[in-house]
Amino acid sequence: MTRPVVPEAEREIGVKHPVLTHGFVVLVDYMGNDAAIVQAARVSYGKGTKALQDDRGLIRYLMRHRHTTPFEMVEFKFLIRLPIFVARQFVRHRTASLNEVSARYSIVPDEYEVPPAEEVRHQSTRNRQGRGGPLPADVVDRFRVDLDRISKDAYAVYTRSLEEGVARETARLLLPVAYYTQWYWKCNLWNLFHFLSLRLDPHAQEEIRLYAAEMARIVRLVTPTAYEAFEDFSLSGLTLSRGERVAIRALLDGKTPEAACVEAGLSLTRVDGKPMTSGEGVEFLEKLTRFRSPD
Repeated sequence: MTRPVVPEAEREIGVKHPVLTHGFVVLVDYMGNDAAIVQAARVSYGKGTKALQDDRGLIRYLMRHRHTTPFEMVEFKFLIRLPIFVARQFVRHRTASLNEVSARYSIVPDEYEVPPAEEVRHQSTRNRQGRGGPLPADVVDRFRVDLDRISKDAYAVYTRSLEEGVARETARLLLPVAYYTQWYWKCNLWNLFHFLSLRLDPHAQEEIRLYAAEMARIVRLVTPTAYEAFEDFSLSGLTLSRGERVAIRALLDGKTPEAACVEAGLSLTRVDGKPMTSGEGVEFLEKLTRFRSPD
């Protein structure tokens, strides 16, 4: 038995792909490929089943029906350098093994992230954890200048504290979350698909979407057929709730989208009569827009 090798991926190993100002994504190693997914799946059936469906068809069947174990046979190991505020979003996904550089042992480099002007925006009125429309230029400039100044001042105090003998594990408390950290991140393909499904979504924070996009590009090199299925059934797919199915039936009966929402109990107005800007009804209408729009 030989180790599966993907020539395109082999050329990626050890290559730093820049993300943000000081960050990067590096493929350290991988285990398995599309063939490994198929091999794991066919173990369940034994010999003589390959003629029933080709490899691509089998992988797409597994993805459609959420048979996860064969995808878990493929693993990726990345070296990632990223701002601390982005790292804290990564660790929300408790399905990877990671080993982070320790600021208790190491001195933190003087590298921090100042977002570009176009990414400093209003608080979203629809998404409590997201950004909305543009801000006045003077507000944006003041924020970026303040962030740069605060980060430099914090690092100066951090350095002075170290020189005066303050322990590294204590001195690190001075540094803001704009500073960078680094870690090894190892994850199987199924859990990585789950991570990408959330972090490539337009609602995810822009900074983590950039990291997810770079990781997705590498995943596509190693498992192109599985990634195609992931795009078709997860990234570009739509799920319907029970209420949304009722609304779809109403649409097929000739009802307007608004009337279909009423019939299905998907609210579009608040108790005071004002239109809702979020909620199940609004999200259903957004899904209808996706139905009408080509990908």
